[in-house]
Amino acid sequence: MKTALVTGAARGIGQATAALLEKSGLRVLRLDKVAVPGGVTFDLQNLEGIPKLIASLGDIDVLVNNAGVLYCDPLGAIPEAHAQEIIAVNLRAPVALIEAVAPQMRKRKSGRIVNVGSVAAFTGHPDLWYGATKAALLNVTKTYAGLLGKDGVLVNAVAPGPTLTAMYDQLPQSRKDAVMRSVHSGRPCSPEEVAQTIVWLATESPVYLSGATVDINNGSYPR
Repeated sequence: MKTALVTGAARGIGQATAALLEKSGLRVLRLDKVAVPGGVTFDLQNLEGIPKLIASLGDIDVLVNNAGVLYCDPLGAIPEAHAQEIIAVNLRAPVALIEAVAPQMRKRKSGRIVNVGSVAAFTGHPDLWYGATKAALLNVTKTYAGLLGKDGVLVNAVAPGPTLTAMYDQLPQSRKDAVMRSVHSGRPCSPEEVAQTIVWLATESPVYLSGATVDINNGSYPR
């Protein structure tokens, strides 16, 4: 049985992805900074602890870098602690996790990594460090697809539009209204819709597909 590690699995997209991967026949390790039944409790701000964590988990066939942080701080008044947390969790932790699982995947000549980006990567964004880290994560995706591809490791990403999660709930109503005006269906994305795409990339997508970002935004692109 293959094993998948899903970060940020206590709720939202991570929770939906973990459930669908399990339904697809994988053993799933649910990682979150809060306790999850049968999961792995770990704060991804602890970057130095990531190699030891991965070494303790055994073989990882699928890595889903889903955990993310967003704060609706006004531009020009972003607390340094918020900026550092966003950079650590949204960008540096995914890189550290990829680096930690890469040797074993290379040795087996197989593995799939899916990074969860955002439509925020494609435009200027009110939450400066959120948008910046999500854009960087898509670049990281392409970088590691090139570095690991010759060893049979696929690295792809998804870029969801606003999705019905706790993160969406904290947005100001004005931004929620803007979402409704921009999407064709007149509704936000569901976590399950994002999860379906992640699981496809993690299990079934063609091996020739790597370094790609699948946009899940209802055909509404930033202008």
